[in-house]
Amino acid sequence: MTDTSMTYMQFLLNERRRSESDRDLMTLLHGVATACKAISNSLKNGALADVLGSLESENVQGETQKKLDVIANDIFLRRCEFSGVLAAMVSEELEEIYQIPERFPKGQYVLFFDPLDGSSNIDINVSVGSIFSILRLPEVPDVITYETVLRPGVEQVAAGYALYGPSTMLVLSIGRGVDGFTLDGNIGEFRHTHSSISIPPEAAEFSINASRAQWWEPPVKRYIDDCVAGENGPRGKYFNMRWIASMVAEVHRILLRGGIFLYPIDERNSDAGGKLRLFYEANPMAFLIEQAGGAASTGRERILDVQPLTPHQRVPVILGSRDEVELVERLHKEYDEASRSSVS
Repeated sequence: MTDTSMTYMQFLLNERRRSESDRDLMTLLHGVATACKAISNSLKNGALADVLGSLESENVQGETQKKLDVIANDIFLRRCEFSGVLAAMVSEELEEIYQIPERFPKGQYVLFFDPLDGSSNIDINVSVGSIFSILRLPEVPDVITYETVLRPGVEQVAAGYALYGPSTMLVLSIGRGVDGFTLDGNIGEFRHTHSSISIPPEAAEFSINASRAQWWEPPVKRYIDDCVAGENGPRGKYFNMRWIASMVAEVHRILLRGGIFLYPIDERNSDAGGKLRLFYEANPMAFLIEQAGGAASTGRERILDVQPLTPHQRVPVILGSRDEVELVERLHKEYDEASRSSVS
């Protein structure tokens, strides 16, 4: 049973004592939690604080920025840059690496973050979140370049997200399972509410943007068709479909009750390599899912093994209950083998 009297900071201190975790990592994780609390407070006031709506600018992804995208990005930078443990920060909203100002000491960690995932939901008051990933550099050059940080997700030392829903939650892994914390507004602290989160290997729920069905690859179409066929289909059971358009909310549901999330490559996003960003979305979520006993794949390889080639690289994402992800991988393998055979 989870001891809900334990705060997030007490949890981090306990982990450090138990496993001799790096003190600098705990300092950074505290800064991230402080940033998430500040973002939660900005979201809570919504239209009353004039933070809703879009700006006339686009981010590096070519997406129209929401006011809160910019506010959340600035909160992360300001709350973490002075920690003394960071070598640099990399944000989905910025084209270049954020160099730590000279007035602050540097450390060995790099913080990757999507300050506000699912921001298209902001104006309609649907759950959004923040995603973060942490990498430790063996050596820190004077100037951090993308060449320094283009490392596969398997090298992450910690990852997590904040979910801004009916309650604000912070979900974290430092490589020893997954734990959840709920923000207690009475004391202004996250309290430990979910211990050792574990995903059931089987699922009866899938999450996918069905409006893109016309462009899916055959193995994805086959998987979804088999699920939709229900008890009389090849799967022999009924599946529910869910879609929130916020990756944080989708992954949170899967962590707590199982299921599978798919944002596959298709005819419309194939030139870009997929839809979701490797550094800010796929890697941290894959890390959490695997730590909870699930699996995360592009359909053709493990996400955490993908070698990044560009800083804002996109990849297909299929993650969740292990049995379901492995089935989707098998369907891709069968399709690819059949395609090669037909060509030869």
